[in-house]
Amino acid sequence: MATYYEDDDAGGRDAPVARRPSGRGRLVAKRFARHRSAMAGLVVFIALVLFAVLGDVFASHSYTDTDFLAIGFPPGADHWFGTNDAGNDLYAQVVHGLQRSLTIALSVAAGTTVLAALVGAGAAYFGGWVQRVVLGILYLLLVVPTFLILALVSSSTGGDWRWLIVVLTLFGWMMLARIIHSMAVSIRERDYVTAARYLGEPAPVIIVRHILPNLASLLVINFALGVVATVLAETGLSFLGLGVAIPDVSLGGLLQSGAGSLAASPWLFYFPAATLTLLTVSMALIADGLRDALDPRARTGVRR
Repeated sequence: MATYYEDDDAGGRDAPVARRPSGRGRLVAKRFARHRSAMAGLVVFIALVLFAVLGDVFASHSYTDTDFLAIGFPPGADHWFGTNDAGNDLYAQVVHGLQRSLTIALSVAAGTTVLAALVGAGAAYFGGWVQRVVLGILYLLLVVPTFLILALVSSSTGGDWRWLIVVLTLFGWMMLARIIHSMAVSIRERDYVTAARYLGEPAPVIIVRHILPNLASLLVINFALGVVATVLAETGLSFLGLGVAIPDVSLGGLLQSGAGSLAASPWLFYFPAATLTLLTVSMALIADGLRDALDPRARTGVRR
């Protein structure tokens, strides 16, 4: 646990104070609960997760099943969201597509956050030639046309969602690492980091226990925003035919297939689009609430 300091009234010097994470956690939870839009986003996100996890229980067909007697049918009693031109149940496909998009988004957001935190904070802590090499690599990767590389790699891997997670993670951490490095440079000069260094604590321990906890608010907020960015990136790739490949489906793939028949079968586009919109908007609201809850100088979402 990181050590925090506050003024000692008796001696006039900084005295170490052990702050219990549970107390700060309760304070953050109260501030977040007062943020009305963030709570609404959390409710919507939980509902979407439950829909993705339990939606298959209520599905009358698998997302790969073909109903030759109901090809291109609009929403009805047998097929709640209708069927596509191949006779696949759109409800089952939206459930599976949401599962796949959530899996990709959460995995990539977690991977990029961890990778950026370790690289950015490590470069700031070690400094010297390590910092110069890491920053040089970061600047080089930031000017590379990432989307073109993503498109090339995704097309060469045959639309495997596992490779899509790897590719999006490898090319999505650089900007966050640059921000973390800039903030960690000032943190490494603080007294508790210097004291830990003189006490002989290993560098990985100092980075994980003393530097990164002071960047927790940034990491949490960027994780939430990273989910939104990943969903949009995966949707863009799938919309161009470079994302998750058939027979597997994602929300982006469903949008791509539904856009081609928007005039004749609008339900094929509207249901995946509504699900995607709810997912991205809910995560954006959660990120906004987390920013206000974790930053003591921010205003909460309470309306007077």
